[in-house]
Amino acid sequence: MNKTWVLRHRPVGEIKEGDLELVETPLVPLEEGQVRAKTVYLSLDPTNRIWMSDMDAYLPPVGIGDPMRGGGLAMVVESRHEGFQQGDIVNTGLGIWTLYATLQGDGLAKLPRLPGVPLTAFMGPLGATGMTAYFGLMDIGKPQPGETVVVSAAAGAVGSMVGQIAKIQGCRVVGIAGSEDKCRWLTEVAGFDAAINYKAEDVGAALDRHCPNGIDINFENVGGTIMDEVIARLNDFSRMPLCGMISTYNATGPVPGPANFANFLMRRTLVKGFIVIDYFPRFPEGIQQMAQWLMEGKLKFETDIVKGFENAPASLSRLFEGKNLGKLVVEVSPPPQ
Repeated sequence: MNKTWVLRHRPVGEIKEGDLELVETPLVPLEEGQVRAKTVYLSLDPTNRIWMSDMDAYLPPVGIGDPMRGGGLAMVVESRHEGFQQGDIVNTGLGIWTLYATLQGDGLAKLPRLPGVPLTAFMGPLGATGMTAYFGLMDIGKPQPGETVVVSAAAGAVGSMVGQIAKIQGCRVVGIAGSEDKCRWLTEVAGFDAAINYKAEDVGAALDRHCPNGIDINFENVGGTIMDEVIARLNDFSRMPLCGMISTYNATGPVPGPANFANFLMRRTLVKGFIVIDYFPRFPEGIQQMAQWLMEGKLKFETDIVKGFENAPASLSRLFEGKNLGKLVVEVSPPPQ
């Protein structure tokens, strides 16, 4: 039998019990050219919440009664494709929340084993979140040595990579996170120049202290009042890769825009929203560079692992409550040794 999470109700505000249902269905025989892979890690991302709503977004919403959309890593347990055998680890791509995935072998990505690099790296720096950080910063932010970069949700999967890539590019990096432990990790492990605990500090005053020469790049993951404080301190010709607005995803009413939108005009700021799927054709380029930095010891990453497929829906709240450090995943089945 297979198990799959199915969307039953569109959440109003936070995701509640009953919005998703775990459904059992019989496995069917594979067709020629297909592989069956058992999920090892399931990716949990803020965009899961967007897909559950009926808002106008970059992909159609998940239909009521349809499997929940999401990515992950899986191990091949059965194959009718000559390119795959039992034990191969594959990236399921834009798949679904399921225990056993039936996948077309053509075009399926088999993951390499890199010396000293754990499998979880393919969920973080070498996965979609790593590519989000790499292309968002490098392609839109265009960091230059000596510039100041501010990253919100800095201890998350994307933000933690953005700050470290910016440091490699010679920038001063200030992260904004939600606990002293996270701020300590950012400065002591990830190498950020400074970190601001938005739950314990006045963010505006802290930005004035840590960014005396203003802000050249704002990598925006959060939105809301924190974004307003950063916008107020942008330099002329600054850049703002708009990656996420996680503070608004559970909103039940209209969400106000930036309080000082006119500052984008006065500062001649480039603001560009992007979605990582925009960069699918360039993933090999990004993965190659991130893998090099990773093996050189220039990137540090954390994986926040929740065990148990049944815990997937409830665990999404960790993202919106700021409880995760690094990439949040569900361990669905034991990883290969």
